[in-house]
Amino acid sequence: MYAIVDIAGQQFKVEAGKTLFVHRLEGEEGAKVTFDKVFLTDADGKIAIGAPTLEGVSVNATILKHVKADKVIVFKKKRRKGYKKKNGHRQPMTQIKIEAIS
Repeated sequence: MYAIVDIAGQQFKVEAGKTLFVHRLEGEEGAKVTFDKVFLTDADGKIAIGAPTLEGVSVNATILKHVKADKVIVFKKKRRKGYKKKNGHRQPMTQIKIEAIS
């Protein structure tokens, strides 16, 4: 069984037992979180689609740890002008484990 769910403004395909990285969530490590914006579920070929979300369906997860993503380099240059700007960014992420889809 899998579901398409909205987590922190992004849509993810989740299955029970899987771990994934999402944008930073509020809560401490080990805390339980519930996501109610479920758009689609598939239970052994039986698909349910919401308009826009499904009522009574939620995804339960546990926060494993808060980390930072890999560094992204932002480099700007204008040729023949002597302008160069180098900047880096590391997005704060949260690793979660999907416990159940109910």
